[in-house]
Amino acid sequence: MRAACYVGDMDFLRPVQSVIPGATGRVLAALAEASGELSLRSLAKVAGVSAAQASRVLPGLVAVGLVERREVPPSSMFRLSPDHCAAGPLLDLSRARDRVLSEMGRRAACLGVPPVSVIVFGSFARGEADAMSDIDAVLVRPASVSEEDPEWWASLGEWSEALRRATGNHIEVLEVGVAEVAARLGSRRSVWQDIRRDGVVVHGLSLEDLAAGEANA
Repeated sequence: MRAACYVGDMDFLRPVQSVIPGATGRVLAALAEASGELSLRSLAKVAGVSAAQASRVLPGLVAVGLVERREVPPSSMFRLSPDHCAAGPLLDLSRARDRVLSEMGRRAACLGVPPVSVIVFGSFARGEADAMSDIDAVLVRPASVSEEDPEWWASLGEWSEALRRATGNHIEVLEVGVAEVAARLGSRRSVWQDIRRDGVVVHGLSLEDLAAGEANA
């Protein structure tokens, strides 16, 4: 984690509010994550705003059709309109972390020198990454590729830069050879204990296979 937030960093803990600030973003985030209708009071509580703030925001969202309002006297019930043209992008934004994990794996598979495995760890893997967080990943070098191979390092740079552009966040890469990874996973170093406990494999061999040395079998 860096000491200061770079301009453009995405808050993956609150992705909707990163793009749509204020009470409007909070209300839309709550509706995007809700499994059904919410009353005004429940919506305000989930969104972390006052009922008065929610009351000011909702009429405009209802007016453009993004939010549906249903009267159930003495209450009003609200939900995101699933057919609205902005609902899909908003739902995608609310699930930005999952989309990034998928993109990390897809881009790794397309590299000129694909890694044996890509493991995301740290706050992003735990679903705790905010705008102050780096995105940390282990890229495992194939046994057939030298540590000095320029094409391998070019592939790592290409992957990191593509993900930096896609997220706005700094990508921190930990590179390790496949022959070393089993020993690293079994070590007592805190970073490798974190990787073994929280790591999310987005491409290639699983943590279990890497720990068992399957790539060298």
